[in-house]
Amino acid sequence: MATFKAFRINEIDKKIVARFESLTVDDLTPGEVVVRVSHSGINYKDALAATGAGKILRKYPLVGGIDLAGVVDSTSDARFRKGDPVLVTGSDLSEQYDGGYAQYARVKAESVIHIPDGMDAFRAMAIGTAGFTAALAIHRMEHNGQLPATGPVVVTGATGGVGSLAIDMLAARGYEVLALSGKPQSAEYLKTLGAAKVLLRSAVNFGSRPLEKALFAGAIDNVGGEVLTWLTRTVDYMGNIASIGLAGSAKLETTVMPFILRGVNLLGINSSATPRELRLAVWKRIGSDLAPRHLDQIVTRIISLDELPTAFDMYLKGGVVGRTVVRIG
Repeated sequence: MATFKAFRINEIDKKIVARFESLTVDDLTPGEVVVRVSHSGINYKDALAATGAGKILRKYPLVGGIDLAGVVDSTSDARFRKGDPVLVTGSDLSEQYDGGYAQYARVKAESVIHIPDGMDAFRAMAIGTAGFTAALAIHRMEHNGQLPATGPVVVTGATGGVGSLAIDMLAARGYEVLALSGKPQSAEYLKTLGAAKVLLRSAVNFGSRPLEKALFAGAIDNVGGEVLTWLTRTVDYMGNIASIGLAGSAKLETTVMPFILRGVNLLGINSSATPRELRLAVWKRIGSDLAPRHLDQIVTRIISLDELPTAFDMYLKGGVVGRTVVRIG
């Protein structure tokens, strides 16, 4: 049986060890679809998993990578055929199942999505979990009444993958987008993506009152902590806050006042556990009205599988702008 290269994460003597290993398909966790992987990506969650900076894996060892794209190599599920271009994002990859940092993946059929028309594997992974999460946030906000006419939407952690793609998608939908970032050197990048204005974190007064002056009609937050607390105080009547990440902190210290006096909606966004029907609907939108217009600017790095081990530290240090695509094949 042929072997292939995989970037595998293990726990040895209570320490996380991530390294390249030779595997066969039979070594992989069970699934109905075998994918010959051509591309993957790097997300903050991947960096936490591979370095041990966060408790991501629920079992060891597992191949890393929460995203993958390629073609079906074999399948026992009638919804797919050999050669179909497919993608998988989240769906417990690199948590309970082997992920995308390998030349082959064996995955649950329920998690497999046909790559939308007009999109190839590279573009699918340029979008990846980051773009899917941004699109899911917008989808849920709009189902909860968010409209461009209701006013500006602020995106925090704006230079990251989710933030960059959220700005691009919101602007394409006609929203006035404000970008909150701690990187003044990236202001022009954010405006290129569609931000009408860039707010620097160093210049923001986060305040302390239960309610501050209403500044935004909605928000997509990647930071958590004091930034998310501030958003609950500054989003206007019936506005939606999509809570996506915790790059700053997992804490949220607020009061009930924004919720009972302004009717603010705090929407939790879990892209990994999204039901298939909703996942299909969101990817359909990513292929149509939420299609990113500036992927050439958002993809700031393209690396090979061999370069993967040295690519994670910058994510933990907050030094990443945009998206990294990993060429597997």
